[in-house]
Amino acid sequence: MHTTALGPALLGRLSFAAQALAGAAWWIAVFTVPLVRTATLGGLDPVMVAVLDIPLFVAASALAVVPGRVGRIAAAITTAWTLFVTVSLALYATVTGLAGWGVLAMIAASGWSLLALSLIWLGRIPTTWLLVGPFAFRPARPRRSPIAHILATTAQIAVFWGLFLVVFPLVIAFLERRWGLAVPLPLGVSVAGAVLVLAASLLGLASAAALTVKGDGTPLPSAMPNRLVVAGPYRWVRNPMAVAGIVQGVGVGLILQSWLVVVWALAGSLVWNYAIRPHEEADLASSFGDDYRRYSEAVRCWVPGRRIAP
Repeated sequence: MHTTALGPALLGRLSFAAQALAGAAWWIAVFTVPLVRTATLGGLDPVMVAVLDIPLFVAASALAVVPGRVGRIAAAITTAWTLFVTVSLALYATVTGLAGWGVLAMIAASGWSLLALSLIWLGRIPTTWLLVGPFAFRPARPRRSPIAHILATTAQIAVFWGLFLVVFPLVIAFLERRWGLAVPLPLGVSVAGAVLVLAASLLGLASAAALTVKGDGTPLPSAMPNRLVVAGPYRWVRNPMAVAGIVQGVGVGLILQSWLVVVWALAGSLVWNYAIRPHEEADLASSFGDDYRRYSEAVRCWVPGRRIAP
């Protein structure tokens, strides 16, 4: 993933500076606003927590701004502490039903710290680490029978939809309620979610069928099509399966009346767009050359446009 003109290390240090300021502001609110203290710490003693958190989170984040070895070590320390607090607070909130908003704040802080740490230590955000196992880009075995591709695609859909549209959302919805973060919504929201899931699932199935039948492959990155597919939904949008997956996730969140599941689905779209898509498009350009470049110029990534000839 590319960073801004500021330079990756400087951007990482500025990120830790912002984190130090946010942490200091939060601790001021904890000791002056009872609602903030209860929502984020539950029944924990704020003084006992502050004894460790202020030096290891606030002060270490501020020290991470210093260039060189001292700043790098401070960045590693505050990131490790942030991850530890996130896990510990999540366990506490799950057992007690308290401090749910504190868990969300720490999850955000953990992600922020990991990204900033990567910029300081590695000079980049290592998105290629996501492309392993079944997510590594490899073409499917050529001349495999269509039936084999269909069976593989069916198995992939069953596994991925089961995990990302059933198991993970149910876990998130349970934690949302257990942590006291649920917001009651009208029944019509669930009905609208069911409509979205149905429509998006049909789009996903049509896209998978196009890849399997026309592309001599499957939707899984490790068994990608051997031919460029511009048929079916791919005539209108370059990534119909990604669109379908995101809309499915949002729809499931609405069915479960879980705003956290909706946020999770939208966060997944950002990860895919900024961490996965650049690598996928580079791989497609390498595999299909000018044909893919012409296709990508004619068809938009996310928003359906004019149809192109197959």
